[in-house]
Amino acid sequence: MNYQIRGQNLEVTPALRDYVEKKIGRLEKYFDTMLGTDCYVTMRVIRDEQTVEVTIPLTGLILRAEETNTDMYAAIDLVVEKLERQIRKFKTKVNRKSRQNGSIKNLNEEINYDPDLEGELEGTEDEGIEIVRTKRFNLKPMDPEEAILQMDMLGHNFFVFSNADTDQVSVVYRRKDGRYGLIEPE
Repeated sequence: MNYQIRGQNLEVTPALRDYVEKKIGRLEKYFDTMLGTDCYVTMRVIRDEQTVEVTIPLTGLILRAEETNTDMYAAIDLVVEKLERQIRKFKTKVNRKSRQNGSIKNLNEEINYDPDLEGELEGTEDEGIEIVRTKRFNLKPMDPEEAILQMDMLGHNFFVFSNADTDQVSVVYRRKDGRYGLIEPE
């Protein structure tokens, strides 16, 4: 894995860098093709809170987790545990789907990731609508269940995807009652 480790309000020491690489390196046992994968790690300190944010774009999946603790090493441990839970959840769903459909869907399309564009579309002001951020990405064909899984792993409230069943752009979203909705064009 290629680690890109940044510190905000914090100097990334060699000891911290080694600890991150050792802990996140444990995730490689879950996948065959993680050797050339980039791993984006941001560590920041705000007041007395130490936050670690990790994003790993994989083929057909983006792993992302963030944890805050009073100790940076504990935050790193917590974020790795969260990533492992996400991987187990994803593999369980893929295995369940493959048993239902008879084969695993093709997950070989690469998701383009740009860390500078991370986050959701934001911002309106009293004077009118102002677009403060634009996000561009390739739409991977998937079914709504896969889109919901991807949305949950990213921690977002909605996810735009290319519906493999209808070949149109669709949106899944989390409703206030905890269930999910699907928006499709007519």
